[in-house]
Amino acid sequence: MDLEIQQRVKDLTDKYGAENLIVVLGGAEAEASGLSAETVAAGDPTFAGPLAGVALGLGVYHVVEPEIKDECDASVYDEQCGMMEMVLDVDSIISEVKSIRDEYSKY
Repeated sequence: MDLEIQQRVKDLTDKYGAENLIVVLGGAEAEASGLSAETVAAGDPTFAGPLAGVALGLGVYHVVEPEIKDECDASVYDEQCGMMEMVLDVDSIISEVKSIRDEYSKY
C-alpha cells in the first residue's frame, strides 16, 4: 500500500472514526492483499509510511469475500470483478485477509 493511500486511510479514520469505516481491497495476490490488510489493521509492517506503528484496527475485506460480494449488485459485480475472480486464487486471498482481520481488526 503506497504512502499516499496510507495517508488517505489515516485521514478518513481521523475524520469518521475507525468504527465507521471498512477497507475493501482488490489486490490480485494473497500476500500483497495480506500486507495491505495488515497495514490498515495493525500498522505498516515496513515502518515506512504514515501508518508505521499506527494500529487503526480497521475492518478489512477483499472484494472477492462473500461478505462484500453479497452486498454488491450481481450484474455490476460480474461486470467489474467476474473475470478477475476466475483467474485469482480466491481461496488463498480470502484466507490471508481473513486471518489478518481476525487477528488485528477491532471493528
